[in-house]
Amino acid sequence: MPVTLSDRDFDHAVNDAIDQVPDNFIELLDNVVILVEDDPPDDEPDLLGVYDGVPLTERGDNYGFVAPDRIILYRNPLRDMCDTTDELVEEIAVTVVHEIAHFFGIDDDELDEMGWA
Repeated sequence: MPVTLSDRDFDHAVNDAIDQVPDNFIELLDNVVILVEDDPPDDEPDLLGVYDGVPLTERGDNYGFVAPDRIILYRNPLRDMCDTTDELVEEIAVTVVHEIAHFFGIDDDELDEMGWA
């Protein structure tokens, strides 16, 4: 059964997760916005989050004057996969870290090795 957490409380959990990321990493998140949407694209209904942008490791010297990269968390799949509020808050934090890692050029295999997949 999905966790019933208000949109406002969900957003607070996202902000709390961001606050837990060490400042030295947050300071490097240049030109990145973190958004929450209700649902992922229809072709990926179980997607919890996505990083949409150019990872730091792929940016050249000429990188600039571009729209912000986006980290999007999908509220409904996250709610649906969790049985408790505590579990949901933990999964939000894991998803935030996971997507921020993609910004730094860390792929899913490396995240899996680190225990964050």
